Amino acid sequence: MNYYAKYNVTKYQVIKNNLMDHTTKKTSFFSGLTGQILIAMVLGAVLGIIIHNSITPEDAQNFSSKIKILATVFIRLVQMIISPLVFTTLVVGIAKLGDIKAVGRIGGKAMAWFFTASFISLLLGMFFVNVLKPGIGLNLSNVDLAAVSEVTAKTQNISFDNFIEHIVPKSIFEAMATNEILQIVIFSIFFGLAAASLGDHVKPVITAFDKISHIVLKMVNFVMKFAPIGVFGAIAGVFAVRDFQELAITYFKFFGSFLIGISSLWIVLGVVGYIFLKGRMTVLLKRIVSPLIIAFGTTSSEAVFPKLTEELERFGVKDRIVSFMLPLGYSFNLDGSMMYMTFASIFIAQAYGIDLSLGTQMTMLLVLMLTSKGIAGVPRASLVVVAATCGMFDIPIEGIALILPIDHFCDMFRSATNVLGNALATSVVGKWEGSDDADEVVSL
Repeated sequence: MNYYAKYNVTKYQVIKNNLMDHTTKKTSFFSGLTGQILIAMVLGAVLGIIIHNSITPEDAQNFSSKIKILATVFIRLVQMIISPLVFTTLVVGIAKLGDIKAVGRIGGKAMAWFFTASFISLLLGMFFVNVLKPGIGLNLSNVDLAAVSEVTAKTQNISFDNFIEHIVPKSIFEAMATNEILQIVIFSIFFGLAAASLGDHVKPVITAFDKISHIVLKMVNFVMKFAPIGVFGAIAGVFAVRDFQELAITYFKFFGSFLIGISSLWIVLGVVGYIFLKGRMTVLLKRIVSPLIIAFGTTSSEAVFPKLTEELERFGVKDRIVSFMLPLGYSFNLDGSMMYMTFASIFIAQAYGIDLSLGTQMTMLLVLMLTSKGIAGVPRASLVVVAATCGMFDIPIEGIALILPIDHFCDMFRSATNVLGNALATSVVGKWEGSDDADEVVSL
């Protein structure tokens, strides 16, 4: 067996990746995408602080709504390509897997990882909120109850029954139009399995989908050029209407405790990564720096889905594994959000002086494990689930107003954590499926 056949890559792919790596090494850090995004974050924060301190709150609010359009445009550009990317890559990936046994094997590994990771994340949130008790002694007199209505209005749709109904799409076109990733995944699995069962007869269709997916991935390169602009708009818009110093003092206990918890989750994910990937974990982290920063700046893990797909394939995970794992992960494996949900729910209970027994908290954890799946596309999804959970356990839903002012900053960290968790899950399952040598090829 020759060198290229052994690793299932073409000579063109090796030359192409060598050229890309060589080009990257020759450019300075700040001329690359990651450097540009970091500069945009700093400039956005500086501009936002200047605006906040120099004009009236009403004018600052108006400025914020205008400048955030930059972030909205960038995120919409990404959302524009998510549906075709998920559908084409997942169908091609399943068709390449070849049979139901292979899909079941990889799917079983994926779900085992997702639910284990979710449980650990929820448990960490519960542990730190009980140990640090950030809600004890909090003053509730200045809570803005009017700000809660946007979140609580959506809680009626969060239940186990609705979750089960939500899994199956009524129409694939409706699912694609609304970027319901979980529904697209279900349809794509059925479509891919049906295509695989027909054998060579449908090869032209699979080949066409494969070419479409490569076109969409090329679009990713174009869209990512707007990432620094989107991050700049998002950061400037937030700092223009938020007095960060005042927020930091008022919410020091909550935000500080949350950062301790999320940092611990990063340590756990890092240790697990080094256990399974060993030295290649460092390579993975280098590959996903750009997606992590974009997710952090825009508070949207969805915004980096296409870029993360590309980076994981360059890392060496087979495209069929990436196209199968990532869409599932975005519905079932949101580690940062999971940790935040137990943390925020019990924090609100503490603030209202409600004592929750260990048994009640474990029940809450299991409820969150189920009801939180498949709602990644909902704006402020974590808060919606937290509000619904509070309602189930007779905790005042109005308590959401306690964390709304600081939620954006928490969302930055949990979005980046979601990206790390999905990148790690996809890489580990890829290693289990035998794609762990590929990066040695593409980085020669």
